[in-house]
Parts: sequence; structure tokens; C-alpha cells
Amino acid sequence: MIFDTDVLIGYLRGNVKAARAVDRAEKRCYSVVSYMELLQGARDSREQKAIRSSLVALGLEMLPLSEEIGHRAAIYIEEYSLKVALCPMDALIAATAVENDLPLVTGNVKHFSVVRDIDLRVFRP
Repeated sequence: MIFDTDVLIGYLRGNVKAARAVDRAEKRCYSVVSYMELLQGARDSREQKAIRSSLVALGLEMLPLSEEIGHRAAIYIEEYSLKVALCPMDALIAATAVENDLPLVTGNVKHFSVVRDIDLRVFRP
């Protein structure tokens, strides 16, 4: 499974439901885009280091971007951005899930529900 940024934030903040969702997953992944979003939300370099350490300690695998992911994300922007204001970061996260043939776990269902070929798993905090 690929965990969206909101689920990872919940886990890092001690949300029990987020922790259960991650802990129960057989394969635990996240997009490099989510990693950048987490780092961007940090208040200082100490917090950034704590985020990095926590993700490693949790055994989560960071999935990199690829040419295929970039191409698919661009298609998603062309198809959906005018209809539902799909942002580039969400398009890249969705494309990462689809290209890696993994379900995406998110509480932001509205952001991804228009993407037809995604296996979306709803997270309720």
C-alpha cells in the first residue's frame, strides 16, 4: 500500500487509527512527493531529521518518481484538473500508486476519486 501524506502525518502525530492502518499493511510505501510535503511542514531542521528517522524506523519504503509516473501524472492533470482542480502533487501521488500497482490509502478521497484506474482505500481518522 501507498500511504498518502495525511495518513503519514496522522501516524507521526500518534493517531491510533493511522498507526493501525500502517502497521496492518503488508507492504508499506509512500511517494517521494509525500516525503517532500512532510519536510515542507517541518518547523526546523531537527523536525525534518525526526521525520526522516521515523519513516525509516517504521519500515516504510519511499518510492521515487520515474518517467512513467511523470507521464501518467501529466495525463491526469490534462484529464482532471479543469473538472476537479487536481493539483500536481496529488497527480504525482496517484500516478505513483498506479504505476507501482499498489492501493493508495488516503483520507482525502475527494482529491483522488476522479482517477479511474486507481485502487483507492479510504482512511477515516
